[in-house]
Amino acid sequence: MTIQEQYQHLERTVRGYNPAADISRIRTAFEYADQCHDGQKRKSGEPYIIHPLAVAQIVAEELKLDSESIEAALLHDVIEDTPATHEDVAHMFSPTIADLVEGVSKLTRIQYATKEDEQMENLRKMLIAMSKDIRVILIKISDRLHNMRTMEYQSPEKQKQKSLETMEIYAPISHRLGMQRMKWELEDLSLKYLDPVGYQEIVSRLDAKKTEYDMFMQKTRAQVETRLDELGIRHLVYGRVKHPYSIYRKMFNQNKNLDEIFDLFAFRVVVENVGDCYNVLGVIHDIFTPILGRFKDYIGTPKPNGYQSLHTTVMGTDGIPFEVQIRTREMHEISEYGVAAHWKYKQNGQGAGAEGKYEWVRRLLENQEGADAEEFIHSLKIDMFADEVFVFTPNGDVQNLPAGATPIDFAYAIHSAVGNHMIGAKVNGRIVTYDHVLKNGDIVEILTSKGAKGPSRDWMKIAKSNEARSKIRQWFKKERRDENIANGRSSFEAELKRCGIAMRDVLGADRLPGLLKKVAYASLDDMYAAIGYGGFTAQKAVSRMQGELQRIAKQQQADRQALEAQESAAKPAEEARSGVPRRVKSEQGITVEGLDNCLVKFSKCCTPVPGDEIVGFITRGYGVSVHRCDCPNASPERRSDPELAGRWIKVSWGSDRNESYPTTLEVVAKDRLNLLLDVSAALSTTKTFVSGLQTRSTEDGFAILRLEISVRDGEQMQAIMNKLNQISGVLRVTRPAG
Repeated sequence: MTIQEQYQHLERTVRGYNPAADISRIRTAFEYADQCHDGQKRKSGEPYIIHPLAVAQIVAEELKLDSESIEAALLHDVIEDTPATHEDVAHMFSPTIADLVEGVSKLTRIQYATKEDEQMENLRKMLIAMSKDIRVILIKISDRLHNMRTMEYQSPEKQKQKSLETMEIYAPISHRLGMQRMKWELEDLSLKYLDPVGYQEIVSRLDAKKTEYDMFMQKTRAQVETRLDELGIRHLVYGRVKHPYSIYRKMFNQNKNLDEIFDLFAFRVVVENVGDCYNVLGVIHDIFTPILGRFKDYIGTPKPNGYQSLHTTVMGTDGIPFEVQIRTREMHEISEYGVAAHWKYKQNGQGAGAEGKYEWVRRLLENQEGADAEEFIHSLKIDMFADEVFVFTPNGDVQNLPAGATPIDFAYAIHSAVGNHMIGAKVNGRIVTYDHVLKNGDIVEILTSKGAKGPSRDWMKIAKSNEARSKIRQWFKKERRDENIANGRSSFEAELKRCGIAMRDVLGADRLPGLLKKVAYASLDDMYAAIGYGGFTAQKAVSRMQGELQRIAKQQQADRQALEAQESAAKPAEEARSGVPRRVKSEQGITVEGLDNCLVKFSKCCTPVPGDEIVGFITRGYGVSVHRCDCPNASPERRSDPELAGRWIKVSWGSDRNESYPTTLEVVAKDRLNLLLDVSAALSTTKTFVSGLQTRSTEDGFAILRLEISVRDGEQMQAIMNKLNQISGVLRVTRPAG
């Protein structure tokens, strides 16, 4: 299909659902985008305009949005990838369309210290734009969907990086907005690249059983339709097999094979009104045996994204369990398209009042104030994407909270003042502890007192919602600065000691400004206060400072070596007369004092890399073995052992180094699903070559990973360690020795 044919197809699609659309403006947007992207190619070799056209087609065909959205989709990359500016687009089209395009664009003009910082700022910008006009995120999701559909043209590293971002951010946002169809496709496409073997195994198994599954669904559908026809209930019934990622998640979470998945099949019954929904529920429970505890009424208690439906799981006549979802036509449309359903057939293009339903986006942004990049993204996953539990106030008002929420979360969801003055809680009329896990339908009453001392620091660990943790942090930040500084300093000094760093190395006047810049605080007291109230961690502070300290040490070592080289060049005759041995470079990039062309090998017990302080040991018949100075096998006690006297020799790093050096890292983390996937992604983003990987789990729920990698020098190794330390659940990353 030519570019013009694709555009004509877009026009026909738009006319089909919106006859009043301004086609001339859409054509102008297409021609302007085509002109701006002229000469640009995609990775597939196709003209770049193919991508904006495809995104506009998704916006029209799948979401049926208004004319402005189609124009913005066609123009969505012109500000980011071409010389066109916001002013150009606003002048030629409208300020609204320019704002939509700007909202979809990434922050490409700014350099960030880490990938997490860049991702956080892009997300924050996108959420701010989304809170003003929900169409921003709808176009962005359509953009990501087309990119995932054409991901085969990207490098394996890019495939994994984009798929992980899609799985963690865009698919859950689609879910939060109720756009189930797009969410499923994004998840399946991401899984295809994150675990190609697992994905292919599920797809091939489903294909192999397609005939058997089709027969079961046809038979079940016929049973339901026959009974509903007899009762005169107008209906539409259809069935489907769960999509691959949903099956994959259940298989791995519950350690089951495909035949053991409880609700592999799902049937939908779409009827005319709410009364018919409950009538159909009775019919389904009459034909099939309901499974206890598997009924949910989302009509009486809708989900926060507007989703409404009756869910029940029943046992079929063949002994096969399956889920049935019962809803009205309007509910079905909102289920498939979510927020996009509110935009269908809108003629004014403004969607007046639609954004009011998404006040949670603004609250989400407010809760992120003061959070760093990793905390921001972690909280997004909890606040936006977690399963919900619905509980009631004593007055009958519904509060939705993350699954696993406690009375503390409930109190802060009501108001900050309620949480700060809380002295106890009742659930269903009975006093409960602060860490009591709330269940669907609980009636929760918070007991307060004006004389309450305020929240405890332990509440930060108990609270599940980021809203509650954010409000607790704000209280401590405001009320207890001196105490926070003292606690933060104590934690920071303890972490420094654990990592073998002296406090004087941090406090040096020549070092402190650079170190504070690394942690993004104006003073040490500000950093201590943040650690004290929970806005930052001592581990992150030391991890970020370590790289800078190592860089300074490396520079000082290079300066010393340059000075020594100058001194030795100035006194060659004196050295020759006195018999002082020269430093000679070896093939391994190691200078061995007093020895020329000797065999050098790196000890496997501590695997030194450039930048480490090292010492040499003359072995019997195997040359000089190079150890790190902190290796137990090269401890001061061993070096002072009279029996080994004369075999320890001074060595240093030369300039003719190898391209890479093998070394070993040990990662200790809380054992969880996808831990290895996250570690692999971190190593992939740092372009680390991995030659070996060993893992084991401990009885107390921890995982120990031993990574054999190759690095250029200590600076790259520290960057890798910092990246691994940022993974959720990782407790420490060390270099084993001895």
